[in-house]
Amino acid sequence: MRPGTEQEVAEIVRAAEGPLRIVGGGTRGIGRCAGAVLETCGLAGIRLYEPGALTLVAGAGTRLADVEAALAAQGQRLPFEVPDLRGLLGRGGCSTLGGVVASNASGPRRVQAGACRDSLIGVRFVDGTGAVVKNGGRVMKNVTGYDLVKLLAGSHGTLGVLTEVAFKLLPVPEDEVTLMLSGVSAERAVAAMAAALGSPFEVSGAAHWPGRGTFLRIEGFAASVAYRAGRLAALLAPFGAVEQVAGPWRSIRDVEPFQGREGDVWRVLVKPSEAPGVAVRSGGEVLIDWGGGLVWVLVEPGCDLRARIGPLAGHATLVRGGEAGDLPVFPPEPAAVAALSRGLRARFDPRGLFNPGLMA
Repeated sequence: MRPGTEQEVAEIVRAAEGPLRIVGGGTRGIGRCAGAVLETCGLAGIRLYEPGALTLVAGAGTRLADVEAALAAQGQRLPFEVPDLRGLLGRGGCSTLGGVVASNASGPRRVQAGACRDSLIGVRFVDGTGAVVKNGGRVMKNVTGYDLVKLLAGSHGTLGVLTEVAFKLLPVPEDEVTLMLSGVSAERAVAAMAAALGSPFEVSGAAHWPGRGTFLRIEGFAASVAYRAGRLAALLAPFGAVEQVAGPWRSIRDVEPFQGREGDVWRVLVKPSEAPGVAVRSGGEVLIDWGGGLVWVLVEPGCDLRARIGPLAGHATLVRGGEAGDLPVFPPEPAAVAALSRGLRARFDPRGLFNPGLMA
């Protein structure tokens, strides 16, 4: 099923007699769920773009590449540096805005600009009863009080079918500089990144690529970037040799070190101070982003990384692998959080139609 309008989506949902598997461009979904496929690619097109107001409204099925091209023509961009996971997941297709929102896809710039949900200013979606809900939910009284934007971002299609999304934008900066520390351990790298992110120099990327280096990015007006880069280099000097390099941010963003390689890939969100310990206990290869807040881990197939690394102030998601289905993709929720999640699904998807079991 590939509806072309929001009303068609609502009709499909109302008529559904069984589960629906919600699919955008098919480039970033993780996990498996049963159901008739409902594709949102037909809900495409930029509905409103006001460069002067730094605002974009588009259908959920709009291709990300089309949006980025339109923004680039006006010297603007989405703030959160959307990852392209096709290489990591071994997929083709074209990413859509709805898929970006559903997965809350956010790249290295998250340390400065926030996640996808922080730039998302409005949504329209169809809930499990077939009702159309907009932003704060004026169409449906029983959603009053929920922050729908935050709920839908990262819900992986389990609460509703996104039909339209609205973003705030940012100008493309005039200049960019990347500094690299060489030959430092993960522990030293996290300490250096913490110092950089805690400085007034507005670091927009902080990542550690073992064997390659520790990378810090500064963006903005050319004169400001030059000044801040010099000050940041002096700040980092006690940690090791500092040099200016071409930034490998696209490779870090897209988890390029693990593309095309055998093994399971996990995404671990953790307190930065715990990242070095996670790296050691994982027993695998790692790529550390967000100043230590995100650790990508490549391990042997079938490895239960959660059991291996033990308790942590964060959570681990199985992004690639686990074909046998023995390990849950998403981490088990604490009892109180699980109760809230069940309540939300019961409110927005009372018949259990959308991507059933994916996040349960």
